[in-house]
Amino acid sequence: MNTSIRHTSSYTKTENCVEVADADQVVLIRDTKDRDGGTTAVSAASWTPFAESSKSTR
Repeated sequence: MNTSIRHTSSYTKTENCVEVADADQVVLIRDTKDRDGGTTAVSAASWTPFAESSKSTR
């Protein structure tokens, strides 16, 4: 799987951060406090509306 650089969320009020990476039609998400704890994969088509709605609710 070709995975791009992971991006860590840079601002949260609760210090709960995730890392996100694009990987061939899917987006991989993992907890920065538990990097060995597994990765959740969602389709890029599902991730885009979620990310956009998250930006508008800050």
